[in-house]
Formats: sequence, C-alpha cells, structure tokens
Amino acid sequence: MKPRYLTKSRFKLGLDCPTKLFYTKKKEYANLKNEDTFLESLAQGGFQVEELARMQYPDGILIENNDGDLELLVEQTAALLKNDNVVLYEAAFKFENLYILSDIVVKKGTNIELIEVKAKSFDPSKPKFLTEKKGEISSAWRPYLYDLAFQKHVIQMCHPGWTVKAFLMLADKTKSSSVDGLNQMFRITKKAGIRTGIIKPEGLSLSDTGDSVLGIAAMDEILEIIYSGKDKKYDSSFFELIKTFSDNYDLDIKIEPKIGWHCKKCEFKKAKDSDPSLKSGFEECWKAKMNWSSSQFKKPTTFEVWNFAGGKALLESDEKRIFMDELRSEDFGDKSIPLKISAPERKWIQVEKTVAGDNTPYVEREGLIEEMKSWKFPLNFIDFETSGVALPFSKGRKPYESVAFQFSHHILHEDGRIEHAGEFISHMPGEFPNFLFVRALMNSLASKDGSVFRYHNHENNILNAILRQLEESAENDKDDLIKFIKSISIPTRKVVDKWDTPEKNMIDLYQVILKYYYHPKMQGGNGLKFVLPAIFESSTVLRNKYTKSLGELAVSSINFPDTHVWLGFDDIGNVISPYKTLPAVFEGWEDEEIEATVSDLEDIKDGGGALTAYAKLQYEVMRDEEREKIVSGLLKYCELDTLAMVMVYEALKEEADKTP
Repeated sequence: MKPRYLTKSRFKLGLDCPTKLFYTKKKEYANLKNEDTFLESLAQGGFQVEELARMQYPDGILIENNDGDLELLVEQTAALLKNDNVVLYEAAFKFENLYILSDIVVKKGTNIELIEVKAKSFDPSKPKFLTEKKGEISSAWRPYLYDLAFQKHVIQMCHPGWTVKAFLMLADKTKSSSVDGLNQMFRITKKAGIRTGIIKPEGLSLSDTGDSVLGIAAMDEILEIIYSGKDKKYDSSFFELIKTFSDNYDLDIKIEPKIGWHCKKCEFKKAKDSDPSLKSGFEECWKAKMNWSSSQFKKPTTFEVWNFAGGKALLESDEKRIFMDELRSEDFGDKSIPLKISAPERKWIQVEKTVAGDNTPYVEREGLIEEMKSWKFPLNFIDFETSGVALPFSKGRKPYESVAFQFSHHILHEDGRIEHAGEFISHMPGEFPNFLFVRALMNSLASKDGSVFRYHNHENNILNAILRQLEESAENDKDDLIKFIKSISIPTRKVVDKWDTPEKNMIDLYQVILKYYYHPKMQGGNGLKFVLPAIFESSTVLRNKYTKSLGELAVSSINFPDTHVWLGFDDIGNVISPYKTLPAVFEGWEDEEIEATVSDLEDIKDGGGALTAYAKLQYEVMRDEEREKIVSGLLKYCELDTLAMVMVYEALKEEADKTP
C-alpha cells in the first residue's frame, strides 16, 4: 500500500478543518479551488518568488525526482546532508508519516537554517506577525507560521542533535526593483517539467536580477508561542494536532466533522455545473451530523444570504437555525432608509423571495427615479484591468504595486445610441503603463460631458494609487494628471492630502444596485457577473434587444464583428451569461499551433484570467501572432465589462419607467 504522508499542505488543510483531510486529493470529490483562476495566478507568483530566492543561494542543489519517488527524495537529502556545508532546494525530510519538502535548507556543521519562501508581502519595520494590543499571533499570518512550525518540528525530529533556525523570506514592499523586467526573468509555463513551472533565461545570474526585492525575517521566537501552547486558536496543542491528523490520515479515517459557519467556505462542494458523478464532502459532513435527506440539501440556507454575519449566531444557538424558511425579519434588525433598500431589508427581501419561489425583481422605484434624475447624458461607463505582482515588471516599482494596464470606455447617448468610445491596453514587455493609462483615460473622457460610472471601488482605488505614484514622479504633466484624477474620484484612507468630493465624481453602479435593485437570480451576489445574468432573466428590453446581432443594433464595437450576438439560451431556455460565450484566446488555431504557444492560455473570462494573460504578455519570447491573440482576448473581455454596465443601466431604466 502506498504510504499516506501528512505533508505541510495537508497539515494546514487540517488546521482549517480536520475532516477535509479525508476528501483532499481524491478525484471522486468535487473541489471548487481546482477551478479558481485567481488562486492559480497567485500560486504562479509564488513559484516566481521561490526561484528568485534560490538565486540568493547560488550553490544550492535541487533535490528532484521526476518519478515521484518520495522515499528516494528523502534518501538523496540525507546523503547530501552528510556534507559539513551544503545548501539544498526542496530538501525532503520524513519522520514517521510526517513528510515535508522545504524550500531552502542551509546546513553549516550541525546548524540548519530553514528558509520558507512566500510571495506574501511585509514591511520589515512593522511586520505585524503579532497583534499590536495582545501580542497574539496575527490571523493573517497564522497559516504561514504554522506551516513553518510544522517544517521545523519534522527536521528537528529527524535530527534531534542539530540546531534548527526558522526564517520566512517574503516580498519586501519597502524595496523597489533596480532592473527592468525582473518578473519576466522567471517565465511561467506548464511545459517546464518541474514543480514550480518556471523557466529562467540561460546564464541568468543574481547580478542580473538587481537589488533584491525580498526580505528575510527570523521566526523562532514567534514559533515558540505555537510550540508552548500559548496560541489559543485551536482546542488541542500543536503536537496533539499533528498526532491526530497524522494518525487519521495514515489510516484514511475521516475525522468526525464539526459543522458550523466555517462550512460556508468549504471547497469540497459541487458547483451547479460540476460533474454530477462527483461527491460532495460538504454534504457528507452535514448528512452525518444533521441527518439531512437529499431533498434538504436543495433547500436554501443562511449561507446564501448576502453579507449575513448574524447567521453564525443562529446556527450555533440552541435552535440551530440554518434554513432560510426558519428565518424571521427580526433576525436582521429594523433599519429602514427612506427611498432606499437598507442592508437589513435587502437580506430579508432575499429570504422572502427565495422561500416563496418568487423570481421577480424587487425595485425601490421612487428612490431609483430620484437617483437617475441626477445623472447627466451622455453616460460614460469605464472599467479597469489591473495587476499587482510580487516581482515587479519594471524598474523602480515595488512588490504588489498597482499596475493599470487596460481600460474600456462605453458611452450611452441620450438618443439610445451605444458607442464603444475608447480603450487602452499596454502589452509591451517591461513598460510601466500607469501614466500612459491615466493620460489615455483623461483623453477619452475629456471631450465627453455627462456622468461617469464605475462598478464597485476598484477604479477609485486604482486612481488613488496612480495619484500617489504621480506625486513621487518627475512626469512633466503630473499636475494635470493629478487634477484629472481628483476630478472624478474621492480620496481613500491611504491618501494624506484629502480633497473634497468632486462634482463629476464617478457614480458607483454597484452601490446603485445595493440601494435600489434586488433580483433573486443574483443568489446573494452583487458583482457584475452575478447581476448581468439575473437582469437578463426579467428584462424584456434586454432580451428583445441583445438576441439580435450587433449589426442590427445601434451598438458600436471595436473588438467584435457585426454578426456577434450577446444573448443566448441553453437547451432548457436558461440565459447563458455573455461572459461564458467569450471566444477562446486561440480560437481557430490548429492544435499544433496552440501546442507551440508559450503562454498556455485557454480563455479570458474573469479577473484571474486577465491577470494571468497580462503577466504572459510581459514575456519577450513570444511570437507576434500569439501576442496579438492574447491582446485581442483581453480587449474583448474588457469591452464586455463596460457594455455589461450599459446593460445594467438599461435594465434599471426599464424598471424606473414602469407604471407603479
């Protein structure tokens, strides 16, 4: 029987929920995290940081075995550790059924430096590993620190006579890259044939990477808080947790579930479009503890209620209320706001409509009408695509500094014409686009009167970030650009010199939805990708309009042909979200052409896909044809985002125009 090792990733999973150890890595169970493109992009950034960290230890030896023989990796590590002085990457240690691969291990005599590399950023002057008031382990850092504690424990058990010191190597957000193209030196590809999936240029040296943007922090004092049992996060001590997890995982025994509000974020659930043959770990746990029938799993629960913090208390009460039909209006409080949907009212509206099976929208029509009276034509809708990576793309930038690489701009004229009025994209490797971006945005909006719309806080936050970058820059026109930014945005908390809300401040369409509109098909979500399919379900105007091709409509497009149709339906008449109909990046290419690409991209249908696509565009080793296809995919995706905002406006206008 193949050994079942408790690895550091499984240990962390057990800390999140011990029962998950039974479900992990079993192909018969659904896992929502396997389909998360944003998480994938974060993982890729972590691998890049890991490769850069290794370069600071140039004599290191990589322990690798493509056959996946874990025991052989342990043997290779042990043999190399017989040297008095050695540096190892991916060193393998096994004690009983505990198994770890450590990023970097530096051995000097009987002294070990264990260096765990993470893409997470920190400020060395105020690292915040501990809370300021109580000196307890910060919840944001706890998973990383327990990971490191687990590794140090295993190494110490393997070599009890050695001294093991533990460190975290992290992205230092106080440091700037001293070279252009740092990120591009570590190319991400599925074809690398190694765990990190990173390919470096031949002959790349540490000097080529410039001044390091990584920092290192000693963690032994903080790990003692974990080892001593002073961290009270868990019911059992650190060592008791290891014993429980390792024994049960070794025997493939499911640890008895403790169901609760934490189950809301369980990844072992089935999505609506999951393979029906897959099992649901979530359902198995709740069936075991609550004895639910299959039909009860189809009932709507408090997990689905928008922003419902009170659900935790209800579930943990003696009543153990979890189903929506068990809720009462008083569970949400009574905080009504004239002519608006208050947050408590929104929750109760969702519950009432869901329980009643009412799929019609709720509109605070009078308030919406008053709101819309303040909007001035032509209406301008803008959307940004941005990036923030651990290893900067260009010189002078810090880890995770905001990079605005794309925008789209739609205009709705008073006569109903919809114009895709402008767009911007930066795709040249190493180009810092932010100042080019804001100039292009200013030019796109400069000759256009009327209200400007965004969706949620992102655009406002990014403009604030660019403002701070401009203040530190030597751009000749920075005063004009700063003035423009202040004319359409409000200051965030990070801004030192505040300014008054401008007359033409961007209108947040997300807040308009929250205050005046609810549709049951949104399922508690209020993001654009939840709202758009929902409004198509009930809007006669949109269904009649967008089932026609662009050539038949008064809608201009820069990136789609006149034959394109935005609205389609599946076999049983359900609306297909326009985002799902976006074409594949390399649509029309032969398999051989796709196989020859260096980007490994399939489609761009969400923010995670756009992040990844932009990072790929920073690679210089890419054929022009491939680059053009990726740029085209990004432009189509961003164009849809602003057109979707226009569609939301049209649905709201339709509701406002209805006779009470």
